Amino acid sequence: MEKSRQQPNIVFILADDMGSWALGCAGNREVRTPNLDRLASEGMRFDHFFCASPVCSPARASILTGRIPSQHGVHDWIRSGNVNRDELQEEVRSRAAFADERTAVDYLAGQQTYTERLADADYNCALSGKWHLGNSTVPRKGFDRWFSIARGGCSYMNPDIVENGEVKMADEYVTDLITDHALAFLDELSVQEKPFYLSVHYTAPHSPWELAEHPEPYVAMYEHCPFESVPELPAHPNQIATAPRGEGARRKELLQGYYASISAMDAGIGKLMDALEKRGLRERTLIVFMGDNGMNMGHHGVWGKGNGTFPLNMYDTSVKVPAIFSQPGVIPAGEVRSELVSQYDVFPTLLEYAGLPYISKVKLPGRSFHDLLIGQESRAREDIVIYDEYGPVRMIRTRDWKYVHRYPYGPHELYDLRNDPNEDVNRIDDPECQAMLETLRLRLGEWFAHYVLPEKDGRAAPVTGFGQLAPLSPGITEGTAFVKFGN
Repeated sequence: MEKSRQQPNIVFILADDMGSWALGCAGNREVRTPNLDRLASEGMRFDHFFCASPVCSPARASILTGRIPSQHGVHDWIRSGNVNRDELQEEVRSRAAFADERTAVDYLAGQQTYTERLADADYNCALSGKWHLGNSTVPRKGFDRWFSIARGGCSYMNPDIVENGEVKMADEYVTDLITDHALAFLDELSVQEKPFYLSVHYTAPHSPWELAEHPEPYVAMYEHCPFESVPELPAHPNQIATAPRGEGARRKELLQGYYASISAMDAGIGKLMDALEKRGLRERTLIVFMGDNGMNMGHHGVWGKGNGTFPLNMYDTSVKVPAIFSQPGVIPAGEVRSELVSQYDVFPTLLEYAGLPYISKVKLPGRSFHDLLIGQESRAREDIVIYDEYGPVRMIRTRDWKYVHRYPYGPHELYDLRNDPNEDVNRIDDPECQAMLETLRLRLGEWFAHYVLPEKDGRAAPVTGFGQLAPLSPGITEGTAFVKFGN
């Protein structure tokens, strides 16, 4: 038991569709995030942290498993397999949002997660909030306390939730529900001898952003905001028609709702931080705050993340996520790190942080950045390169260059990030860049060839950004596993 006392508690807070630019401590002077800013001042913030895929379910699967999508097989947001539709109450089953649901599916069956390793090491594990990796009605992957959202996205004011194994409609603000259940779990966990792991997965700031979806005090914060922190550009030529977007008054309403949802979440995070301090647990607890994927709210003329356009995009605003790690006395306070880090690095990092060895049945691409967290310089990370994928779209990003390859025919993209950090000029056909292009193309192909599992390969999968209906497995053809474009 003495070893357990020395292991840190972990509170992992995950936001949904939060751009890395949408933090006060990241330089945004309009959004109000005082508690996240406090968390950053008490810990370490990374300004070049990348998701493994610029959409929710694949990114979340990569965080938990340390695998890339072409190893875990989740290549798009999960549209079906969240619940058993026949078991739902009529009030829930009749809603259009559940039309694609049939049978609950565990998309990560047979794949080890770090939460399972923590549970095996005597951690008590609890989840409050969004799961969105299949079969959301029962505790999964090492969690023994469980309050979840039935699907992925939901209404803020009338969400579909899972409580005690039953899907029901709630008449409360979902951000507050997630916070309240997290606080209740914290009460239960904090009085036990074992270390604990608490996942707090908010749906904020995912759409809907209509003002009626959010409490008036948070909406009022941005009534007179000019939203100069977000570019106002013509629509991207590949913008999908179904994404929420607007001009003039509509633009302001959507941004006002987006920022309001962030501030409401920030208030909940403040309650969690205060609760840890009140219980004398703050110095014994690692708090992680992260986004699942990036977000464009007009950036590049796009409204949405990787699937805000078709073909799918890999803009930095889609693939960079906010990331803060804080434990007083262990992680240096107020530091900002610019090393390139990916979500597939989280699995080995958290296990090393907890003092737990790990052995994987597959080759994992991630590398622990525990040394950075405890303030040690690591020359071994100087040549780190980031890789991303979203179905047949793959990306390689170095400090100075980015190459995006779309199978089978393109279009492909090449950006000189040192001279063009906003990715405005595609230099794919520039003769001066051909040597760099060939180097990146070769490196991209070799890296994925090293890690991809053939049966999970997304390179030829017909992923459109409109959702995944079933896992890639024997008897399921790729053509029936994904929703066709525009459906």
